[in-house]
Amino acid sequence: MAEAIASNEDLFMCPICLDLLKDPATLHCGHSYCMGCIKGCWDQEDQKGVYSCPKCRQTFYPRPALNKNTIFAELVEQISKTTIHDASSQCYAGPEDVKCDICTGRKLKAVKSCLDCLLSYCGTHFKAHNDLNPGRKHSIIDATAKLQERICSRHEKVAEIFCRTDQSLICYLCVMDGHTGHNTVTATAEFAEKQKQLGLSQWGFKWRIQERERNVQELRKALQMLKSSAQTAVVESERMFAEMMRSIERRRSEVKKLIRAQEKAEVSRMEGLLKELEQEIAELKRKDAELEQLSRTEDHIHFLKTFKSVSPPESKDVPIIFNQGTSFEAVKKAVSTMKNQLENLCRQSALPIAGPAPSWPKTRKDFLKYYTNFTLDPNTAFKALRLSERNTKVCYITTNAGVPDHPERFDWESQVLCREGVNGRCYWEVNLERFAKVHVAVSYKEISRKGNNTEFGHNAQSWSLKINCGYIYFQHNKTEHVVGIACNCGRIGVYVDHRAGTLAFYSISDKMTLLHRVQTTFTHSLHPGFWIYEAIVQLLHLPSLYSSETH
Repeated sequence: MAEAIASNEDLFMCPICLDLLKDPATLHCGHSYCMGCIKGCWDQEDQKGVYSCPKCRQTFYPRPALNKNTIFAELVEQISKTTIHDASSQCYAGPEDVKCDICTGRKLKAVKSCLDCLLSYCGTHFKAHNDLNPGRKHSIIDATAKLQERICSRHEKVAEIFCRTDQSLICYLCVMDGHTGHNTVTATAEFAEKQKQLGLSQWGFKWRIQERERNVQELRKALQMLKSSAQTAVVESERMFAEMMRSIERRRSEVKKLIRAQEKAEVSRMEGLLKELEQEIAELKRKDAELEQLSRTEDHIHFLKTFKSVSPPESKDVPIIFNQGTSFEAVKKAVSTMKNQLENLCRQSALPIAGPAPSWPKTRKDFLKYYTNFTLDPNTAFKALRLSERNTKVCYITTNAGVPDHPERFDWESQVLCREGVNGRCYWEVNLERFAKVHVAVSYKEISRKGNNTEFGHNAQSWSLKINCGYIYFQHNKTEHVVGIACNCGRIGVYVDHRAGTLAFYSISDKMTLLHRVQTTFTHSLHPGFWIYEAIVQLLHLPSLYSSETH
């Protein structure tokens, strides 16, 4: 009886709270609710004056009196005891859980799935499944909702074989029907193999993440340095401009004082002359009046006695000199010249910061705009390296070719440099053939050629992308770290912006993939270089570059 009640547990669930009924009350329409749930629902309908069943919407008026359904209450109590007992070992399936395919009513959480039966079971039904199949060993896995993904859609059999030829999961019937002669292994074996590859890929991803995190740290550090440098430049320029303005202000004051002093001296001199002239004019006018009066006298004795005293004095020239400098044209011209020179100086000093930052190439077509053809320098090549094809191709040979010594030749490391240097923006590509170990590098020409500390990347004069044993490393100044896995590195592209201090390496296939980028400061010209062991490296010139892409 209890099992029958438990199997129909949904009949004793409250439609409002979706839980087992608490103090069940049955309405006239026959539906039952928790006493508290239906009262709360009807309390909200008091203002309407009409009450309804939340499930069938039958209306009641006036508000019905509610009584506890004692029979339902006893049944619910029995279900509660059964549920509590079962819950000790099993639980109901949630929205994200795998449900038992055998349970009726409210589903229990599945614990196992059978690949033969294509069903998932709770603990009780899984035990029943094993009891029904005592002598047969079905394929059992942890409960999964993706059983159909494990079944061959063509033959409805478990897909437990992996076809490496078609890269697909198949069943044993598919091996004889459509996959004859294909490279097939068990799904378990392929899983183990893929797990190894996954581990290798994860390791590569971790290194790439660490590399990118280092790049982020370097970029943030560079950003902080840029902001700090800009702030320092602003403060220093403000200080120097303020000093220059104070200096100009002092000079302006001095020029003003000089002009005023010269003005005062000239005014004093000219006012003195003016006073002398006015006094002379007054004296002459007085003498002229006396002469006029004397001219009208008829007393010759008085005339003769007076004439000598009123005779005009000797005339003397008063120097009326006007200094052309008092027009101050020379001063205005000098100030205007200084103004023009200052404006030109300001324009010239602003040139280093006025130009826009060079844009980073986005596509391979953009990179090819900066393509440069390089040739290898035989005088720098290690004795075990052989150059060919007009010094664009180099390979490692095991025998010493009897090459004579040269001051620029690497005598310890299997390396070679290019003749041409890089000072601006430049891009080039190289083909790598049958490579076991190879470095694609850039180096100052001044790098040491003698001794065992000359390997590219093991000093401060060179930067090297090293490919070795299936991995790619970047090394500079004896610091080395992994940047990726050498999956498709048959061709490497190198981009340099010498002025911006940028160096980038790319893997070239059907697309450009950034392998590593460096932001630094270059103090000398850079020369492409290679470290080679059991490898062939060829510098691609622009015409052959396009011809190699057509094959």
